[in-house]
Amino acid sequence: MEVKREHFLQAALEIGQVGENDTMPYDIDAAFIRDKASDLSDICFSLFGEIDSKKDDEAIAFMNGLTIGAERLLAPSGSHGFRITTKIHPFWNLYLNGLGLAIAQANEGNRSSRVHSYRLGGQGPEFFDRTRSWRAYKEITLEEKALQQEGCVVVQTDISSFYEHIYHHRLENVVKDLEQKGSTVALQVNRILSKLAAGRSFGLPVGGQCSRVLAEVMMTPIDLSLSDAGIVWHRYVDDFTLISTSQQDAYRALSVLSNSLADYGLSLNRSKTTTLSAKHYIDYIAAQLSGGQDASVALRELDLHFDPYSDTARGEYEQLRKSFDKIDIQFLLDLEKEKSQPDNFVLAQIGRALKFQEPAVAAQLCATLLDPKNLDSFRASWSKIMRGVYSVRSNNEFEAVFDQIDQLLDGVLSTASHLLLPEVNTLHFLRAIRFKRSEVRGTFVRRVYDQSSSQSVKRACIDCWRHWRERASFTRLRNQWQNLGADEQRMLWLAAANFGDDGSHARGQLRGSLGQAWRLGFEQVHTVTFASCYEDWARNVA
Repeated sequence: MEVKREHFLQAALEIGQVGENDTMPYDIDAAFIRDKASDLSDICFSLFGEIDSKKDDEAIAFMNGLTIGAERLLAPSGSHGFRITTKIHPFWNLYLNGLGLAIAQANEGNRSSRVHSYRLGGQGPEFFDRTRSWRAYKEITLEEKALQQEGCVVVQTDISSFYEHIYHHRLENVVKDLEQKGSTVALQVNRILSKLAAGRSFGLPVGGQCSRVLAEVMMTPIDLSLSDAGIVWHRYVDDFTLISTSQQDAYRALSVLSNSLADYGLSLNRSKTTTLSAKHYIDYIAAQLSGGQDASVALRELDLHFDPYSDTARGEYEQLRKSFDKIDIQFLLDLEKEKSQPDNFVLAQIGRALKFQEPAVAAQLCATLLDPKNLDSFRASWSKIMRGVYSVRSNNEFEAVFDQIDQLLDGVLSTASHLLLPEVNTLHFLRAIRFKRSEVRGTFVRRVYDQSSSQSVKRACIDCWRHWRERASFTRLRNQWQNLGADEQRMLWLAAANFGDDGSHARGQLRGSLGQAWRLGFEQVHTVTFASCYEDWARNVA
């Protein structure tokens, strides 16, 4: 393994394309990382070289002295549960992802072909090959010849609380196996994870690309132990499929897997471990992949990930629009509405499909998605729905239905405000309403800002005021500058451009404090810094 400047550069461009964290809405910091990718990758590579040149005890002391900002936010998980996701300071997220990419490249050759999750080979700056999906994983299990044998038994199981139970020290040892002698990559990752976990020695932050890499690195020796034991298996993240010749062989395979996981402090989820005959497995997966509804198959199979920065973006967009000529999205949505447990993947696809519809059709779909009678049953898909609504409300091609969309969003505040309690849900909602101020929105945003302890939520409120050009809120926060967190300050600094002379005077008065206020703790004199990069970038942001 060799860490290069190019790893940080690709990481910066990847963040700019897909965002910092897949559970949260795209943050303007991701655009900053993309636009200043060259300068920031220089800073990252310089910092890495400085730490990597130290002896281990010196490197540990240096890392321990750094403040690595992060925030834990509540996000829905399924219809009834919640999980904690982590928003990492944009610089440290970039730094960690750059290290992660170097680790992934060093480990890729060690991984079994039976692993289908997060394989390298994405297009452009993306890390991972999108074609290696959960669906593709399930389809490839059906190709195993063993399924045709008499008495074949299939075990489906997964790891209990996978990310939460990964021990940093065991992970550090696995990463060390990929290092050159004298490298501090594993040490650096261990120290960063410890800080993100508030000193705990276990757990990966949910939502970022580096966590995916590290989880796969952790599983690599476990995967190899299954192959060495002669087991026919496939894996996608924490989801295992074991294909055996008999009940006895299935029991042995499950025992081997359990022992291999236990060696690394992991265990299987007993409540999600099922054993099926080959015929029942084939029928079950066929139903699972079709969702039990033939009408949704075409929608499920569409790849709706669209890159607006692609050189062929317009052509791809028109091609995707034509894909919906024979798919009745409203009919499929009505089917989901009648289910006791709507299919999250179908709802996610409908959310992605909104921007490819005609304005009137998109507005009608939004009306169904945001109907108070449906929102509770759709609550597990809140982020996907809000991303879809945002894609319509932010696109001037849908201007004819903007007022209708705005009325629907305002209605959420009076009929489904409980769904805004998790911080991640609030972030998605704030992003969708920032285009136009209304009285009910103004009251909501002010209340959220005053009551929330989350820096991310407060930033999103300031972003609303920035778009609304709400001078009273800008002035109030300008007068509280010293009491604002650094992330709030950066958003307010960005907002200043929208307030004419007041904004210019505020920037002039505060400019001298930025180097210290936004300091990361390792800056050197007379060098480009994170703070100077941000100040320079903000000059040209509308």
